[in-house]
Amino acid sequence: MSLQEEFEAAAKKLETNASIADSLSNEKKLEIYSLFKQGSFGDCNTSKPGMLDFKGKAKWEAWNARKGQTQEDSQKAYIELINELLG
Repeated sequence: MSLQEEFEAAAKKLETNASIADSLSNEKKLEIYSLFKQGSFGDCNTSKPGMLDFKGKAKWEAWNARKGQTQEDSQKAYIELINELLG
């Protein structure tokens, strides 16, 4: 299985175990989100949300913090994290 296929399988695994994902801490959710976005799209390519959009700003900052990390490295880290959390 290619890295891309493993990445997509991990994303599906998370989707099918949404109840477990919902119980995670916000920090862990942001880690998952940022790895997924960096693994899917590369460096953050959107403008920073306004200061009153707390959730959007947190997500943007988490993704932007991964700037420079390769998509492959992000995909590997995402797969490892999902497997660690969901078995």
